[in-house]
Amino acid sequence: MARKTANDDPPPSSRLRSNGGDPLAPVTIAVGQEDLLLDRAMQQVVAAARAADADTDVRDLSSDQLQPGTLAELTSPSLFAERKVVVVRNSQDLSADTIKDVKAYLGSPAEEITLVLMHAGGAKGKGLLDAARKAGAREVACPKMTKPADRLAFVRGEFRAAGRSATPEACQALVDAIGSDLRELASACSQLAADVEGTIDDAVVARYYTGRAEASSFTVADRAVEGRAAEALEALRWAIATGVAPVMITSALAQGVRAIGKLASAPRGARPGDLARELGMPPWKIDRVRQQMRGWSADGVATALRAVAAADAGVKGGGDDPEYALEKAVVAIARAARSRR
Repeated sequence: MARKTANDDPPPSSRLRSNGGDPLAPVTIAVGQEDLLLDRAMQQVVAAARAADADTDVRDLSSDQLQPGTLAELTSPSLFAERKVVVVRNSQDLSADTIKDVKAYLGSPAEEITLVLMHAGGAKGKGLLDAARKAGAREVACPKMTKPADRLAFVRGEFRAAGRSATPEACQALVDAIGSDLRELASACSQLAADVEGTIDDAVVARYYTGRAEASSFTVADRAVEGRAAEALEALRWAIATGVAPVMITSALAQGVRAIGKLASAPRGARPGDLARELGMPPWKIDRVRQQMRGWSADGVATALRAVAAADAGVKGGGDDPEYALEKAVVAIARAARSRR
């Protein structure tokens, strides 16, 4: 029988590379800043582990809980060879010594143990991310969904995953009503899928979520800077009735007016991507603000900012009626939005 040499052994990381998209791969990295997707990536691993072994031990740790030596303790051989999932949140914040431990572990992962590293992406902690990728870790992308089109695609995917049919108009209406919070969008899709029979259309969404879109502080601001005073006041009353804090509304009004001012002073003809980097706004917002600023003048922006400042003082104790202060500001901003007309 031929003698086995060291060269016959597979490289230490080969067990990582052989697992592809298997949730039970020795190491999974969930990369991005979308909390719902990060949690789902972790839950998928835990569900697969518990399907294989109902007694799977799950350790969910923050970055400061994983100290040097902790990973070795958690992944040391067990007398009962139990399956274990070790989750490390915000792994980009791990200390340098702990990162050394994790990198060493990637070269020789333990049997029956799945390590899940949640990482925000970006430059911080990139060395750890690169090492995990080089070792062949399974990767799940969890990008922040900043574009309306991405959220719309997310809603469609939620209904498909639930085995339900929803019209394009219904999906758009739900995004308009709920906004950018992915957890709330997922919850709304789940509720509609459970409660409604047949195809989910925009009439169903309106029945469930009437007034929800109008309750958003940013909707109040959008209607005001567009010069639509009546709709802005209606949205304001919905927002207050549904418990939106007045200070959140003044903040949204201030952001809306400042965005008009920033874009008005930006170089003409610049591309949305360039403006987005210069002004600190996502490209889709550049397009929206461009549409909103058509009736504005420089004097109008100054007038609107003074109205916001007065409302902010009234909301924070400088007046007897915060709601009235907000109504005055909304009307003043809507009038300023028509200062060039």
